[in-house]
Amino acid sequence: MKASYTVGIIGATGMVGQRFALLLASHPWFKVGVLAASARSAGKSYEEAIAGRWLMKEPIPEGLKKLPVYDASDVETVAARCDFIFCAIDMKKPETRALEEIYAKREIPVVSNNSACRALPDVPMMIPEINPDHSGAILEQRKRLGTKRGFIAVKPNCSIQSYVPALTPFWQNGIEAVVVSTYQAISGAGKTFETMPEILDNVIPFISGEEEKSEQEPLKIWGRLENGLIVPAKGPKISAQCYRVPVSDGHTASVSVKFKNKPSIEQMKLSWATYKGEPQKLELPSAPNPFLTYFDEENRPQARLDRDLGRGMGIAIGRLREDPVLDYRFVCLSHNTLRGAAGGGVLSAELLCAQGWMD
Repeated sequence: MKASYTVGIIGATGMVGQRFALLLASHPWFKVGVLAASARSAGKSYEEAIAGRWLMKEPIPEGLKKLPVYDASDVETVAARCDFIFCAIDMKKPETRALEEIYAKREIPVVSNNSACRALPDVPMMIPEINPDHSGAILEQRKRLGTKRGFIAVKPNCSIQSYVPALTPFWQNGIEAVVVSTYQAISGAGKTFETMPEILDNVIPFISGEEEKSEQEPLKIWGRLENGLIVPAKGPKISAQCYRVPVSDGHTASVSVKFKNKPSIEQMKLSWATYKGEPQKLELPSAPNPFLTYFDEENRPQARLDRDLGRGMGIAIGRLREDPVLDYRFVCLSHNTLRGAAGGGVLSAELLCAQGWMD
């Protein structure tokens, strides 16, 4: 593994791109060498391009303010200035996939926040603590793309990154059915309270595409590598409902689960307390330790109190109890723009670097 990497942010002016900028400005392994966005931002400094649109609580990183913003479609210029890119571009899925594959074919690895390539069996979609071995699909992807170094890796939907980690320690118990409702922050739509006034004093019981992703993406994460491709797990059955709620950051999930071999409550709490993934074992810079935290208080986790657990990368769990229909029910929480978006992408990139895929 190299000592340091020069990286690019594609889609640097959007909410997730801004979060990438904050996380990467002081990263010990990664240095931002290039920023890119749509053609309307090209030619401006980052400070100029983002004027009036900076959505983070923290200020724009000083080291990035004067960097020029390039057109994301100018692949040759961007590729010449970085070792790999983080992609958070806001385009239609076919256009996003086409652009990401162009970068990959230019031998620039792509770590994507987008959903355009998630369903492809040779594209790893990782929660690094759960399925780090799925990076092995990169070998088959490179054959398809005709590349030696370039590839695309994606992070999964933000809505699943609270309850999938909470369920994973019990995979060997045989998870038969999951019923989940997610209560999703407005930043998941790239909004603030100023830009989404309709959410005030309101709950919106529909988020386009979220329920399908919440039911299907966990199966790929829990899947296996077979002949170099990722084969999704056949179960469990997942029933999901997704709501937009008046919370700035933090996706909460209410989960009921049925097991083939039911663990005890004490076993579940112990498994959460002791679960470690590859990022914790490797002590990757963005890895939270612990990964999973259980709260005994009846009124936890709460978005305002617990979304920043582990610098926004930890998973908070609480209210474990017997369920009268299935076996157990509990509540969990993750920070949607950190663990669920940019932070998850950065952690995936750290793992890929540690595994040697970026070299």
